[in-house]
Amino acid sequence: MIQITLPDGALREYDQPLSVHEIAASIGLGLANAAVAGRVDGVLVDCEHMVEANARVSIVTPQEPDGLEILRRSCALMLAMAVKQLHTHTQMRKSSALGDGFFCEFAVERALSAAELPLIEARMQSLAATNHSIRRRAVSPLDNLSLYRLGDTEYWTTGPHVPTTKVLQGFALDHISGTLHQRIYGTCWSNHKELQYWRLPAHVMVVSMDDRQTTYAHEVTEALRRGGVRALADLRNEKVHYKIRQHSQTVPYLVVVGENEKAGGFVSVRSDSGEDFGRMTVEAVCEWLSQLGIARH
Repeated sequence: MIQITLPDGALREYDQPLSVHEIAASIGLGLANAAVAGRVDGVLVDCEHMVEANARVSIVTPQEPDGLEILRRSCALMLAMAVKQLHTHTQMRKSSALGDGFFCEFAVERALSAAELPLIEARMQSLAATNHSIRRRAVSPLDNLSLYRLGDTEYWTTGPHVPTTKVLQGFALDHISGTLHQRIYGTCWSNHKELQYWRLPAHVMVVSMDDRQTTYAHEVTEALRRGGVRALADLRNEKVHYKIRQHSQTVPYLVVVGENEKAGGFVSVRSDSGEDFGRMTVEAVCEWLSQLGIARH
């Protein structure tokens, strides 16, 4: 007999090993359909992971940060599959969740253009509708990577991943950069409504200097949102001056994050016209914007 303890303390008993998805289904069909992963004794695992001994188990859905990150990580794999189908000679180099979305980096023989993004996105929509399974194949002894199979291709990637592509619905591609090594960036949310909300004009754009500040910049963005600020982040691997010029045309305020800001736990604030407001804590930024009538109280 296997005893499974749920997050609310409830105890369920099963007479044989069963997968995380089967545990979710035994609780409710709606939970099983929403499940993107599980947490077994605190460790994130795929839905197909077999629970063979007594354990504490929770079902991960896109309504929590870990679940949303898993959605975005899996969307990057679906992007890799779409690009491979449209451009046979491209090779995926790496992929990852990134802030509000994801990116996938490719080695290409011919540079892809921004004009091709709608075609790639349409292919991704088709793949989601076809509902391909994503299955873990093997574990690498290095870098915590696992081999996952999607369609007829296998990818070394960090897991877990969603069980099927049908749960990947609220996504969009928005940028491509590079030449022989190109990165395609996109955003991914749990549904179309959240995607449309993300597309609304922002009060503040958080801009990272380079990849070293990615985590801190995302934390700053989330803190601004909790403070009532409509904030987005540009975490692309682009030159910071390019990002500032681009967003100064559409966003009233820019929050710039570099190594000094990360080390000091603050941010640098400037307006779309280039006015420098100096360094502030995130809490001070929220209060200042509240006084300007921008942030919610």
